[in-house]
Order: sequence, then structure tokens, then C-alpha cells
Amino acid sequence: MGVLLEAFETIILPRRVTRYFRITRFYYIYTWRPWCAIARRLKTPKARETFLGYYGPLSLLLLFVLWAASLIVAFGLLYYSASRSDGYHITLNTCIYMSGTNLFTLGIGDVTPHTGIERVLTVTESGLGFGFLALVLSYLPVIYQAFSRREVNIVLLDARAGSPPSAGELLRRHAGPGGKGALQRFLLDCERWSAELLESHVSYPVVAYFRSQHSNESWLAALVAILDSCALLISSTEDECSRQARLTFAMCRHTVVDLAQVFSAAPRVLGYDRLPPEDLARLRTSLAAAGMSLRATPEVGEKLAKLRSMYEPYVFTLGGYLFMQIPPVIVSAEVSENWKTSAWGRISGLAVSAPPAPGVDDH
Repeated sequence: MGVLLEAFETIILPRRVTRYFRITRFYYIYTWRPWCAIARRLKTPKARETFLGYYGPLSLLLLFVLWAASLIVAFGLLYYSASRSDGYHITLNTCIYMSGTNLFTLGIGDVTPHTGIERVLTVTESGLGFGFLALVLSYLPVIYQAFSRREVNIVLLDARAGSPPSAGELLRRHAGPGGKGALQRFLLDCERWSAELLESHVSYPVVAYFRSQHSNESWLAALVAILDSCALLISSTEDECSRQARLTFAMCRHTVVDLAQVFSAAPRVLGYDRLPPEDLARLRTSLAAAGMSLRATPEVGEKLAKLRSMYEPYVFTLGGYLFMQIPPVIVSAEVSENWKTSAWGRISGLAVSAPPAPGVDDH
């Protein structure tokens, strides 16, 4: 009954489960920690992200194996108990074997039930096994659909905010004529994306372990870049874009707080400032040169610090638990963009020119 309850809560129940003792919860705690410990020993970030990327899909498959093995052993013990009470003395190994053939509805027939209790157990387990396999097969497409929807906005941020994304780049690239309107529409899309991310990751927390397609991108980095951008707009501007920024900020902050609760990650404050005064001044200068002005008053600084304190402790603890890097507000080096790279080099001037095809004149 415990295994069936776990499967129901994990696959069917569309809300967060607050019960402390859960097989699935302890399974992820005691498999994710050693997996991260191994990842820390890998030297290159690309190899580390590749290794961490295997965990999500692999942990899901092994969880199904754990559930199935637990059901087989549980029904095997019931068969063994029924045979002992009714005078049959088959071995425990045989009972577990019979349980396995019944759960997977193999119908081999070399071991058959003899008593009424065993027959009832056989029919019950066969029905549960058929339903369990159907549930697992229907669960996988839902997981990958949630993952695919989540990745759309992450990929869109590449050209809009760089990789990894940063608030400084997102605002700078939306400065100038027509930029505020495009930024407002993008923040509206981000509000909806954040709501979908909250719904899918609370219902199916395993999706949070699925890594993005590129090693310099993640759903947490995207959320942080959006939150940083909204905090800057709310504290430093007063226009139609700042109104949408308030709505997007509220939704994104709701998402990071609820997901921190899902993973029991208590908020914590790091010992460094992500946006020291000199970086904030550099950010204002960069945006002013691009055509976007941010107010620079003591009240603005206080409001910005208050807004950042509402989400930074949660994203810090989520980044530490999920082994995801938190991006800076403004980058100090050249911004990288995945769309400018390929397997043959950078598109912007570094790609090798292809020779003319044989038999074709080179004009």
C-alpha cells in the first residue's frame, strides 16, 4: 500500500505532497547527493554538466524499477504467508518469482496458486501490474512535454540576454527605439512561462533535475535574470514597462519560493553582493549609452536592495542544491551567445570557408 500511495502521489496527484516520510523523497535525497559529489570531481564544466544531465532521466527509470521491485517483494511475502497458513510449504524465492510473473502478466504457468487467498492475490496483482505499467508509460510523455515547454523561453533568452543570461544584457539589448514595447511583451511571456514552470515543477519535481540543452543555460539562471531585470525596472523607472515588470516579478518570485519549499531548501544569504555599487554604476553607464536611463537616488538603491532580498536567498539555496550557477546581474567579460557558435567554430568570422565543389568554377 505504501508503494501504491507513492506512485499515486508522484504521478497522479497534481499538487505538492507535505508528508515527510516518503520513499520517493528519500530516494532522491540519497541518490542526488552522491551524484553531485562525483560531479564536483570532474574538472571541466562541460563534462560536469553532461554527467549531471544523465541524472534526471536515469533517476526516473530507476525509480520505476524500485517501485516494481518493492511490489514484487511485497506480494511475494503475501504469497508466502498464505502458503504457510494453508499447509503449503513453497520457498520464499518461489513466491517472489510467482509474484514477478503475475505483476508483469507473463502467464508462464510453472507456478500456480492453490488456495483461494492465493488466487485472489494473483488476480489483484495482475490487475495492479497492468495498471502500473500503463501508468508509467503514460507518465513519461508528460514529463518530456513539461521539459520541452520549459526550455522554450530559456532558448529565447540566448539572443535577448546572452548565455548565461544577465539582466544587464537583457535591458541593454531592449534599449532604444521600440525596445520598451518589445521588453514589455517579453516580460508578459515570461510571466506566463514562470506560471507554467511553477505548475509543472510542483506537480512533477523530477523535471527540475533535467538539465538544459547547453551547459551555460538553466531554468534557474533564466528565472534569476528575469527577476533581476524586473527589480531594476521597478526600482528605477516609472512607465508601462515597469507595471508589467511588477506582475512578472511577483510570479517569478512565487515560483522560486515554492520550488525552494518543494526541495526543502531553506533560504540563505551568501557573504558577497551580486551587485556592488561599482557594478551598479557600470550598469547605469552601459544602459545610458544604449539609450535607457535608470534613476540614481538613495531611494532607488534602497528599493532595489529590498526587492533583491525577496528572491536572492531562495535562488542561492536552489542553486546550491541543484548544482546550478547563479548568473551575475552584469557580466564583466565578453558576452557569449550560443547562436553564434557551431561545431566548426564561431559563425562571426571564425568559421572555416568551404572549398568549391569539384567540377564547379570558382567565380
